[in-house]
Amino acid sequence: MTDKHIPDPEEQQLQEGDPRTTGHVWDGIKEFDNPMPRWWLWTFYLTIFWGIAYTIAYPAWPLINGATAGLLGYSSRAEVAEEIAEFDAMNDPIRARIEEVELAAITPDENPDLYNFAVQGGGAIFRTWCAQCHGSNAAGAVGYPNLLDDNWLWGGSLDEIYYTISHGIRNEDDPDARWSEMPAFGDVLSDEEVSQVVQYVRNISGQEYEAELAAAGEEVYLNNCSACHMENGTGERALGAPNLTDAIWLYGGDEEALEYTVRNSRFGVMPPWSAEASSAGRLSEAELRSVSIYVHSRGGGE
Repeated sequence: MTDKHIPDPEEQQLQEGDPRTTGHVWDGIKEFDNPMPRWWLWTFYLTIFWGIAYTIAYPAWPLINGATAGLLGYSSRAEVAEEIAEFDAMNDPIRARIEEVELAAITPDENPDLYNFAVQGGGAIFRTWCAQCHGSNAAGAVGYPNLLDDNWLWGGSLDEIYYTISHGIRNEDDPDARWSEMPAFGDVLSDEEVSQVVQYVRNISGQEYEAELAAAGEEVYLNNCSACHMENGTGERALGAPNLTDAIWLYGGDEEALEYTVRNSRFGVMPPWSAEASSAGRLSEAELRSVSIYVHSRGGGE
């Protein structure tokens, strides 16, 4: 066995006039050491120059608290903000009209232009601020009400929806928030009584139930639950007490969910959205009215 001889690049010239080779040989194939074309090199140098000039002129290099601003002071955020401000200024007159006109009068019949603007704008507001809890289609989720049906804890008229959105529910930011609190009956009732009232609720809601326990649970219900949910279980909107006789359940109507609710209660919180209600508010009066009209228009409004 002999070592493979790798010739010097000068030795790899195939014939006179051929360029030098790189010295790489593979299966007898030699690689010419051709220089790059001048036009390619100058284009490459130009891109380097352009890149350096760009980073100097425009925001580019990330720093601890931001990025280099650039000599031109350009900002894509400022550009977008200017466009938003421009369109806001164009929409200011119709927003002012939405605030001035009586809420009940913003209907497809009386004020079609205002109504269409409110529905479209309210939809955008809903998808920005409300969809996280109520879903993008307003169908809700466990613990978050469905806004498409006619089952409303605090009322589904346009004015009632507006009030709920403005002040929220059971929050500590707005003194006018809707407020109700179900006691945790796990500290009041025995385990047997809890089972009995759960079966009674399943009975009046049209679900499968254990007859013996449900019969005993009626008395437990009347003594402890009827003050808010009414003797017939249909609930009381003014108190935010849900109807227990239908098939609509905010936290679930199976035995496990009902038992948890009876033992521990539920205490859902909704923040206030009125900019005037508290420092936590985010929406202007026109936005509050628009999103109220949008929710009401989804089909569940009364």
